[in-house]
Amino acid sequence: MTSAVKSNNKLHYGKTALIGFGFMAVQIAWIIYNAYVPLILRDNSVISNLAWSGTAVGIIMVIDNVFGVIFQPLFGKFSDRTRTRFGKRTPYMMVGIPLCALFFILIPRLQTVGVLMLDVIMFNFIMSTWRSPVVALMPDLVPSELRGEGNAVINIMGGVGVVLGTVSGKLIEMISGNSDEQFVRNNVFIFGAVVMVLCLLVILFLVREPDNRISKLESLQAKAEYENAKQKKEGKKASLKELKLTSGEKKSLIFMLIALFFNSNATDSINTYFTTFATSELGFKESDASLIITLFAAATVIGAIPAGKCGQKWGRKKTIILGWAVILSLFLAFFATKWVPMLYVAIIVGGFFISFVTINTLPLVLEIGGVERVGTFTGYYYTATFSASIVGPVVVGAMFDLTNNNYWSLFVFCPICFVLALLCMLQVKHGEAIPQEIIDKVREENED
Repeated sequence: MTSAVKSNNKLHYGKTALIGFGFMAVQIAWIIYNAYVPLILRDNSVISNLAWSGTAVGIIMVIDNVFGVIFQPLFGKFSDRTRTRFGKRTPYMMVGIPLCALFFILIPRLQTVGVLMLDVIMFNFIMSTWRSPVVALMPDLVPSELRGEGNAVINIMGGVGVVLGTVSGKLIEMISGNSDEQFVRNNVFIFGAVVMVLCLLVILFLVREPDNRISKLESLQAKAEYENAKQKKEGKKASLKELKLTSGEKKSLIFMLIALFFNSNATDSINTYFTTFATSELGFKESDASLIITLFAAATVIGAIPAGKCGQKWGRKKTIILGWAVILSLFLAFFATKWVPMLYVAIIVGGFFISFVTINTLPLVLEIGGVERVGTFTGYYYTATFSASIVGPVVVGAMFDLTNNNYWSLFVFCPICFVLALLCMLQVKHGEAIPQEIIDKVREENED
């Protein structure tokens, strides 16, 4: 499959959904990881006896984000220049997913802290090698003006992965008739690993990225161009000055990345600590707390297509701002009332409107960068989000320690982050898709 576009220049939803299996593999891994690993760490005898155990758990939970900041941009750039018969993105999945599945299965089975940490580190490192290539696969096969819709379909598939991950605990309880927490944990991680491998098989056999190997002559020319560029840079590190962006585009990119930083501070802290909050403050069982996230995931799936459509009709910036405004209102309402039914309202409505943010932020960043730098700007996008993810869980974990494990402090930290993201977003002036009528006009003029 070389394109996800129909002959009438409309998005082919079926083919785009197949591309989304890669993102499904990412999402099911992270939803299970974020739901169960904090609980596994909390129950570990060594970690639970530490004076600042909450901070320790927060630090461990940001390992994936540290690796994301360091390695995801790097492997995004690597994949831009990769030339194989399997394409430039698929090889990273072919190696990374099976290894991740293996280390994933081991996580709940390891009790010795040193061995557990080694396994967690290996899992997170390998995840960081193939996430940027997975995300860049859709823009490779979908033109700029359709990426909003394409990203919506990809996020729907990711939502399916989230749902599978959140219901996995209940499914295992129902099928086995065994509700023992350790038994459920062990099999949830097996379930997630199996789904990851199945997603890889879909990519390999049904998406089949085109062979992009280059000839020996093209290779020599590319090498010569690279050496010339390297000499011109005189050993200087790449910076925004080298991206050939206008001053306005640079400003928009910087503020967009800062907005993403604050947004991810909030969302990753919620993802990391929601099951801990629900079990400690609301009295939910582990599997029930994870199941609640299914409502959120289902709402994001429902909101994905409308979010893409709204981004095209109203503009990505306005759509993102609307999403944050609604989510902020819901957070404040739940914190003010502490009313459990309000939590369900916040989860469902908030899940719908968080799609307005997630669906439109990546296409906005990619539009600023241009088609030729998709992998690079995907890396910048995840540098911003993962940098925040390093800060958020650690800060929130420290707040828990300082407040004697008052998990309601989560609902003070997150609204502040959403407000800061909104203020930054107001400074973004670029990144909207070029209207289709303008593209058609240019085509007509060129044909004449």
